[in-house]
Amino acid sequence: MPPISRRDLLSGLAALAAPHASFPAPAPTAPVAVARCRDYGSDLMPTVQAMFDQLGGLGRLVKGKTVAIKLNLNGGAHTRAGYLPVEDTHFPHPNLISVVLHLMGRAGARRIRLVESAWTPNGVEADSLEEHLIQSGWEPLDFVRATTAPVEFENTNSLGKARSYVRLKVPGGGRIYPAYDLNHSYADCDFFVTLGKPKDHETTGVTLSIKNLFGITPLTIYGPKAPEDEPARVPSGSRIETLHYGRRQPPRSAPQEIDPNSTRDDHYRLPHIITDLALARPIHLAIIDGIKTMAGHQNPGPHVDPVEPGFLIMGTNPVTTDAVTMAAMNYDPMAPRGQVPFDVPCENTLQLAEEKGLGTRDLKRIEVVGTPVSEVMFDFKALRARRAARRRVS
Repeated sequence: MPPISRRDLLSGLAALAAPHASFPAPAPTAPVAVARCRDYGSDLMPTVQAMFDQLGGLGRLVKGKTVAIKLNLNGGAHTRAGYLPVEDTHFPHPNLISVVLHLMGRAGARRIRLVESAWTPNGVEADSLEEHLIQSGWEPLDFVRATTAPVEFENTNSLGKARSYVRLKVPGGGRIYPAYDLNHSYADCDFFVTLGKPKDHETTGVTLSIKNLFGITPLTIYGPKAPEDEPARVPSGSRIETLHYGRRQPPRSAPQEIDPNSTRDDHYRLPHIITDLALARPIHLAIIDGIKTMAGHQNPGPHVDPVEPGFLIMGTNPVTTDAVTMAAMNYDPMAPRGQVPFDVPCENTLQLAEEKGLGTRDLKRIEVVGTPVSEVMFDFKALRARRAARRRVS
């Protein structure tokens, strides 16, 4: 056997090391707090406080910071499931919002802004978020009085209180759009929170904390009446034509699609858009209100089942939080496209987010603190099967 030169030896060692160097780093993980909570009464405050403590304390997260809380008010204030109030089905409950505001103020938050792209039914001018809350049967002053921190409200469906929109770029360039033009509130904050309910979704399978980001896109830019060159003054319509199906482009003043010839299938587009939004506007805290909600759809109507799962879930990583919430709904966060709940069929948003390094969906790598998931599980999967059986019979 001929002698091995030093150069050959070094080349061989480099070749052995190269495959290991190419392995991607595992997606990050973070603890998720789970609690049993049956109603929005006197147990709510101590339960939420304990959950924040289990995550390491609220003060380290919000002290001295401007906090933006993105509420999921999907479906509008006037859409109801029967005669039930909106907070029992598709809006996060105002008592929970007040508790979060109170605890954040006590933890030293400098300012708290409640934000949502509230739908404007009159089509004349953008209603304030306060007006939208009043139409929902809520009193905005209750939120102001709930905390020692100053509370602001912003309807982010338009320019709002700023002179211009902000552009948030997608790290890595994005899949559908390279960046998004948004209301200033999504950049003018130090700590970003999403607060919504766990629900089924006809396009993305489920709607949880990451899906809540779809609502940060203003209708003045991504709506059907946006002019060709600049944003509309008044929001109107929905995002379906632009974001769901890509049948129209946003104004030229906003970033355009990367590939206008790509598929127009919204079961592909929406999960990628939502993932890109989570990259562009990172979530620092995800809160899931699963005390009361509905199964069967993201919007109320005769096709939904109002349910009372009786759980709260929160975490500092939206992917791990959504993965644990899916498990609490008896869904598998590792399910591929075509399997429940992604049997629409659609892409698994959590898989896309995991591949982008946002967080892990692997339950074996996620520490659950508080109540075990098995003790709060509510079977959305079984309700889904029953609804499918009813449709087959009818």
